Amino acid sequence: QVRPVESGGGLVHPGGSLRLSCADSGSSSSIYTMGWYRRPPGKQRALVASITSFGTTTTTDSVKGRFTISRDNAKNAVSLQMNSLKPEDTAVYYCNTIPPTVINGKEYWGQGTQVTVSS
Repeated sequence: QVRPVESGGGLVHPGGSLRLSCADSGSSSSIYTMGWYRRPPGKQRALVASITSFGTTTTTDSVKGRFTISRDNAKNAVSLQMNSLKPEDTAVYYCNTIPPTVINGKEYWGQGTQVTVSS
């Protein structure tokens, strides 16, 4: 089972950049479609970017052209490069399989990494 561990968040000014990283502390994630999700304050968690095991990517319209998802299958790692950040990108960001990993009948989520975009 994939057990993602996210890192790389922080406080950044509007227009700035961050690179989030996701390492798999469980079994190999290289065979799975992986995604970056985010949960803004007071809102539901939602998928923002995905990448298949072959490298095909998708991004939601709100981040298209600004966020790039990538992966290194040899390292079981997934990254999210975020450029031209906006205040509305403020959220806790999570990586996970698509659909999310299930362990003992429940969705498994890591702690996530906080991204705050503010001047």
